[in-house]
Amino acid sequence: MDPATVMLYPMTSHETRLRVRYAETDQMGIVYHANYLIWMEVGRVEYCRAAGLRYKDLEAEGINLAVVEAECRYLKPARYDQEIAVVTSVVEASPRMVEFRYDIRDAEQGETLTEGRTRHFFVGRDMRLCKLPEKYRVIFGPKEPGTA
Repeated sequence: MDPATVMLYPMTSHETRLRVRYAETDQMGIVYHANYLIWMEVGRVEYCRAAGLRYKDLEAEGINLAVVEAECRYLKPARYDQEIAVVTSVVEASPRMVEFRYDIRDAEQGETLTEGRTRHFFVGRDMRLCKLPEKYRVIFGPKEPGTA
């Protein structure tokens, strides 16, 4: 996909479905807590892809998303072979920062299992803060704090 021909557009949220693999669980068949952060990353990458931006294209331009905060609130456990839905949205953004919210649900019942958020700064290859190029801003915002 040529970044010059990609159609970028804002989204309110994006849903990514996954099935819990055996390797993601403990001996009781319950998902190990760190895997929720991995699923948030999957949701974030797929959110961007659905909006017309591949992470690798952004990185090819020398821009990375550095995680500066991560939060995860566990409400109910996910279990082996359960289908889950990671619903990802942008709740706050500026030319230098973006915050994502995640609602990890049981895909069949719709019940929320875990809530989370991550905050990222846009940084260059030198790991210094930079501004997101104007052409990509439509994907992330800017948005007012606390709005989805």
